[in-house]
Amino acid sequence: MLDFPRWKVWGILLVLLAGVLVAIPSLMPESTAKGLGLGGMPRINLGLDLSGGSHLKLEADTADLAKQNLAKMEDTIRTEMRRGDTKIGIGDISTANGRISFFVRDIAQLDAAVERARQQTAAVGVTGQRDWNVAVVDSTRIVMTPTQAGLDAAVDSAMNTATEVVRKRIDELGTREPTIVREGKDRILVQVPGLADPAGLKALLGKTAKLEFKLVDLSADPASVAAGRAPPGSQIVPYPGNPGGTPTIAVQRRVIISGDDLIDAQVGNDQNQQPIVSIKFNAEGGRKFARVTQENTGKPFAMILDGSVLSAPNINEPILGGNAQISGSFTVDSANQLAIALRSGKLPVALKVIEERTVGAQLGADSIHAGVVASIIASVAVIVFMLVTYGRFGVYANLAVVLNIFVILAVMALLNATLTLPGIAGFVLTIGTAVDANVLINERIREERRRGRNVIQSVELGYKEASRTIFEANTVHAISGLIMLALGSGPVKGFAVVLLIGIATSVFTAVLFTRMLVALWIRRARPTEITI
Repeated sequence: MLDFPRWKVWGILLVLLAGVLVAIPSLMPESTAKGLGLGGMPRINLGLDLSGGSHLKLEADTADLAKQNLAKMEDTIRTEMRRGDTKIGIGDISTANGRISFFVRDIAQLDAAVERARQQTAAVGVTGQRDWNVAVVDSTRIVMTPTQAGLDAAVDSAMNTATEVVRKRIDELGTREPTIVREGKDRILVQVPGLADPAGLKALLGKTAKLEFKLVDLSADPASVAAGRAPPGSQIVPYPGNPGGTPTIAVQRRVIISGDDLIDAQVGNDQNQQPIVSIKFNAEGGRKFARVTQENTGKPFAMILDGSVLSAPNINEPILGGNAQISGSFTVDSANQLAIALRSGKLPVALKVIEERTVGAQLGADSIHAGVVASIIASVAVIVFMLVTYGRFGVYANLAVVLNIFVILAVMALLNATLTLPGIAGFVLTIGTAVDANVLINERIREERRRGRNVIQSVELGYKEASRTIFEANTVHAISGLIMLALGSGPVKGFAVVLLIGIATSVFTAVLFTRMLVALWIRRARPTEITI
């Protein structure tokens, strides 16, 4: 236990030196670190409660999602009944009362229509329940009703996707370590450290980014459009920037191409140096866009974002390159927000802000100051206690505590971890418990000396016998930390991260490092008595 070859000594010292050097940038302001040429080194990120930032809670519009699912099923039924060699004639499809209803013109095809409708439903979970119920009413009418299990599954899937889309959008802002977690069935918690003004964040996250290209219905009567009536197969959509002056426009319901076919969106400028968004389609989207623009040259088409027309230019010539431009009354910021939203994908469900909070930087500074003061007090108290109680062995334990602080900071910086206010609490707790191993070892050495063993035997057995207890105690400690890390979120997770890192580093410094110091002292001084 006390055999330390030279390579082992140098290995331990190099690890500790590296820890000190990596930790230094996190102990100074970022501007100072950059001035010293340390700007590229890893640093600890500060959480929302320490650096200030924005806190938003978003809630999904589940009623809107139900309408979307209804519209998708309507389009699917309309398409599937016409597909294949055996086409099934059906009447107009009604979506009243949140269900789909249509009649079959030929009663001989009723069973085939029911079977084809059921094929469009899907099983939910392991219960065998379907997401839609299909029933026959009045002999020739088929009614499809969404089940509660199907609606719940649709909400869960949409919220998982929405969480990832929100994460991508915030990552595009260049922020570090945002907290983005689902809360309950239909809510998302968003915390972005360092972003003091949530207005731009709300605008970005509130944008569904559902982009559609549709042909303008030139047959629509302007008076009917103004009155909100569209021809069959068309719809009325808002057009705030309409050069014609009317706030609405009639477009065909059929989507020429959608944002699902986008692979990139970037901010640019047109010939008048006005901000635009240049978009690029994938191969399939490029082919569809080329075909539609070839077939409709000279006709206007509308670019619709989240149900509102951005612009409706004429197709002057076929667009064959798979690229297009979105123009409108953009500022540089709004164009950038749109580009980010399109790149990250559309939200499958509309999100609205139900809670908004801004944490000021001053509050974060106060929290850091309080945490630093608490850490200093804890460190001084531990150092004084160990010196008074264990003498030379207390000095070794104190060196281990100081180095443990640096190593914890270094590991957190290398892991790009975020330090929160509960994390500081975990840090202070780690300082207090970092000497637990040394207390166990020193007391065991005392016990062996009382039994009459010599110095070397006492130290050897003290470290050997205490190691088992130290390992078991830290294992239980680590299990608790892992459970908090796995099941917790936000502040709880921040506490668990610091706690787990502290457990690992304290074992290294308090056991291995102090054992090395004791071994080197005994080898050099060869004491016949120790004061402990």
